[in-house]
Amino acid sequence: MNALHQYQSVNAQTSVVDVDRHQLIQLLFDGAVERINMAKSRIQAKDFEGKNKLINRTIEIIAGLRSFLDFEKGGEISQNLSDLYSYCEHRLLQANMKNDLEALDEVANHIKTVREGWTGIRQEALDKGFI
Repeated sequence: MNALHQYQSVNAQTSVVDVDRHQLIQLLFDGAVERINMAKSRIQAKDFEGKNKLINRTIEIIAGLRSFLDFEKGGEISQNLSDLYSYCEHRLLQANMKNDLEALDEVANHIKTVREGWTGIRQEALDKGFI
């Protein structure tokens, strides 16, 4: 078990070192959705402490996503994303208090939608030299 944990840690660290900023944000989106799904499983297993940790980690990830926003360059889009992230954090807090699977699904869907858009602009960002 210890060897598996060490492998996962090294694998995660290697993944982050080998990615550009665009890919790092994609990893954050993926991490948020993964933790939401894990939190849903913890609710179903009645492991409320585990659920709490996973939802709190998801909120931290969303705060990290917000930190990447550039309000000068991104203007209205950045503000809209910031508002969405705030809403998602609020829904996650509600989900945590009420063990609300639907709220978790809602947030996961928002994150997936933003991730799809982010993935779709990768080539344009490369072409313009943003990455």
